[in-house]
Amino acid sequence: MRTSVVVHATAAVEKSIHDYTVKDIDGKDVSLSKFKGKVLLVVNVASRCGLTTSNYMELSHIYEKYKTQGFEILAFPCNQFGFQEPGSNQEIKQFACTRFKAEFPIFDKVDVNGPFTAPVYQFLKSSAGGFLGDLIKWNFEKFLVNKNGKVVERYPPTTSPFQIEKDIRKLIAV
Repeated sequence: MRTSVVVHATAAVEKSIHDYTVKDIDGKDVSLSKFKGKVLLVVNVASRCGLTTSNYMELSHIYEKYKTQGFEILAFPCNQFGFQEPGSNQEIKQFACTRFKAEFPIFDKVDVNGPFTAPVYQFLKSSAGGFLGDLIKWNFEKFLVNKNGKVVERYPPTTSPFQIEKDIRKLIAV
């Protein structure tokens, strides 16, 4: 007796950052699909890091320069590196918006590594392995995402936002 086996292949739908919903700094759900058609720079931020002042100043400058051209910065506070983001969401918001005049969206504090990694960071890391593979190395690691929601580049924490500006300009122009 012969048995035939039929295998049905289903094409995996490739995800984009637009498939995720996250909480903003005020605890409200935000579908990242609202950023379709925009170039995104996704950054894990911290208030008490040696990289904080230069990154926030440069991020604010670049955001101001390109926000009307289809560019957004998505900032995700994270307390996993030296416990340098210990504050509450309201304290983080106050710090970023008052001290650095940050106008770009800031989201709920997340884990970027480990068993409780936020799903959006699981996506980012699986899309662009870094120097340490999947691990985010430190505060202010950056992911550049194209208008279709795909990660096109990953930058280490020591890469200044100003150094990324030419890549941002190229993606905005596409």
